[in-house]
Amino acid sequence: MKALFHLAYHVTDLDAARRFYGGVLGCREGRSTETWVDFDFFGHQISLHLGEPFKTSDTGRVGDKLVPMPHLGLVLQRADWQALAERLRAAGTDFVLEPQLRFKGQPGEQWTMFFRDPSGNPIEVKGFESLDEIYDT
Repeated sequence: MKALFHLAYHVTDLDAARRFYGGVLGCREGRSTETWVDFDFFGHQISLHLGEPFKTSDTGRVGDKLVPMPHLGLVLQRADWQALAERLRAAGTDFVLEPQLRFKGQPGEQWTMFFRDPSGNPIEVKGFESLDEIYDT
């Protein structure tokens, strides 16, 4: 069964969201109104609605760092992950967790980075050599 996820959440400024999701992340814009906009978020649908973003707290442990919970996550192949990391750096993104390698040489070896959109919504992006390795233990 093939499925795509759909996630709808609040942003405070649709123009800033368009610049970030469309311009920086490279997501294709879909339908929109004066109060919301859809994006193709790497093959999945996100709907960004004007409103107050959800509350987060830095309670998720990643190594010795605490990261925002809850957060939206994305998994890419390593080459795509690195290209995205370069785009985010070029855009001057303020990272919650700088792009880095975790679990080097272990099952589940992955690259990861955390950042926030212009409304403060946290996003994690992981990179794997092969998407078949995501659940390795």
